[in-house]
Amino acid sequence: MNITSILDYIDNGHMALPEFQRGYVWGREQVRGLFHSLYRGHPVGSLLVWATSASTAAHRGDGELAPGVVKLLLDGQQRITSLYGVIRGKPPKFFDGNAKSFTELRFNLATEEFEFYQPIKMRDDPLWIDVTELMKSGNAGVGNFINDLNSNPEHMARLGEYVGRLNQLLSIRDKNFHIEEVTGSDKTLDVVVDIFNRVNSGGTKLSKGDLALAKICADWPEARDTMKSSLTRWKDAGYNFTLDWLLRSVNTVLTGEAKFLYLHDRSADEIADALARAVRHTDTALNMMAGRLGLDHNRVLFARFAVPVMVRFLEMRGGRLDERTRDKLLFWYVQSGMWGRFSASTESVIDKDLGILEQTGGNLDKLLDELRLTQGGLRVEPGHFHSWSVGSRFYPVLYMLTRMTEARDWGTGLPLKSELLGKMSSLEVHHIFPRAQLYKAGYSRSEVNALGNFCFLTKDTNLVISDRRPEEYFEEIEAAHPGALRSQWVPEDPQLWKLNNFRDFLEARKELLAEAANTFLKSLLHDDADMLEASASAKVSDNVLLGGIANEDEARELEELNAWVECQGFSKGEVAWDFVDQETGEQKAVLDLVWSDGLQPELSEPVAVLLGEGPELLAIANEAGFRCFTSVDATKAYVARLANAAHATAAE
Repeated sequence: MNITSILDYIDNGHMALPEFQRGYVWGREQVRGLFHSLYRGHPVGSLLVWATSASTAAHRGDGELAPGVVKLLLDGQQRITSLYGVIRGKPPKFFDGNAKSFTELRFNLATEEFEFYQPIKMRDDPLWIDVTELMKSGNAGVGNFINDLNSNPEHMARLGEYVGRLNQLLSIRDKNFHIEEVTGSDKTLDVVVDIFNRVNSGGTKLSKGDLALAKICADWPEARDTMKSSLTRWKDAGYNFTLDWLLRSVNTVLTGEAKFLYLHDRSADEIADALARAVRHTDTALNMMAGRLGLDHNRVLFARFAVPVMVRFLEMRGGRLDERTRDKLLFWYVQSGMWGRFSASTESVIDKDLGILEQTGGNLDKLLDELRLTQGGLRVEPGHFHSWSVGSRFYPVLYMLTRMTEARDWGTGLPLKSELLGKMSSLEVHHIFPRAQLYKAGYSRSEVNALGNFCFLTKDTNLVISDRRPEEYFEEIEAAHPGALRSQWVPEDPQLWKLNNFRDFLEARKELLAEAANTFLKSLLHDDADMLEASASAKVSDNVLLGGIANEDEARELEELNAWVECQGFSKGEVAWDFVDQETGEQKAVLDLVWSDGLQPELSEPVAVLLGEGPELLAIANEAGFRCFTSVDATKAYVARLANAAHATAAE
């Protein structure tokens, strides 16, 4: 079938996208490569479709299907969407992605190269042809372009050659795709999804959550969009979650189980009702964590897989908690985050905690007993603050203490509560002892970026202090705002403010931080505070934690790289990934940015980006099966090669 006919099929409802397909993920390089291949006459692969009844087909988007048999694209979505977007000048009705990936494509009549529009390079140059404009206007467009070229004498000599190239470009619409069909009454959704996973070699396999969502969408086509609306709302509030993550909470509300297979036989009405309740309970949990713990954005939200357990607890209590119960639930949440409760064997740990809730009728003390059993205690010790980097488990604890105690800004003397307004009042990490001077004095990366050397200040104050030494600016702060240093757990001995006593400063401040953490945790227990007092201290590992994100600048660099990779059509990685002992859950290292299942899940090798790390961590990550990159440029080069390989595979 030629491309024009395929696009017509989409317009008239005879071809669509199955609901379980992910959205459009190609980037501009892949679109450019597709049109280069088609123009040159290179093979661009075949299409695989599922021929099924329109009356039962769960499809993406709001386009109506034609009566009878409809062809749902199993393999070829990215190519057909790109062709539709460029040739029609708009996305198809099933589109879900970034339309900028295929808008403004240009073709150069002299070099026969495809590139996306660049104003300085292409403006007022008639040799750069707007591909969409030509495709939409057809032969009449060829005549218009000829007229433009006729007005310039230097192009007249090659006019015949240019006309031939215009027609060759236009003939892309007539290129044929071989279409293979999956059909028959035995082709159930399970069978088709399995076929999709086997043939989709250039894309991303469906996870267990995707499969569950595919089954849900078969009965409730609006399910994905309904869930995405909540994810978008949370993203606007500063929290990034996935469909799988939200679906886990839907599952716990409806079934009390963690495994997605328990959702498979539930009706659309049951799912819709459970989703509404899960979203409401998630809102409650996030509001509690922001309002009572100060954890008000994504980077400080640890133990996110504790949320489905919290959602189940809220469901059991009808969504309403008194103050003491609320705070004890938050105490459990913080403890889960500090000790990495859900870092290893996530699904089985969620299952265990859900089981405890079901067996005890929602007894939080039993959940805490389980934590105490696995961790050895609940009290925080100074040694727990030995970690470093903005990716460590205790980084959110430091932020929490800053937001929820009387910690004060060193520039204004005002409490650093979440009510602060204005761009210059957003909190930033401040290195108490400046990084450059510590490195110059021979301190290691982990010492320079130790949690004990971190505090949070407003952006304005951070800029004013700049890279001055504590012995220079501490006295000024204390004179202007008495007690402001103590409010941020700074040792009062001036001798500890000197550069050569930096290690002693860290040890003294860790004592103060541990005391502050236990005091705050005790406040969450109200009348049950003896539970913490009587508890043994949690185990303190003697192991040196390897790796970590050194500072906010590095964190931003990693987040920008992650977004760039996603724009190239690959899955999003996880920033500050916990490398843990799978048996004990003990944190061994923090890897800066990780794709644990590969950039194409289950189709490519695991990848880790490790910026500024030493050979020991590289060796550990390599041994664990990660392909490691130590720079942003090297990572981008690898991603580009993988994208080209995926495109070449799709074209075979």
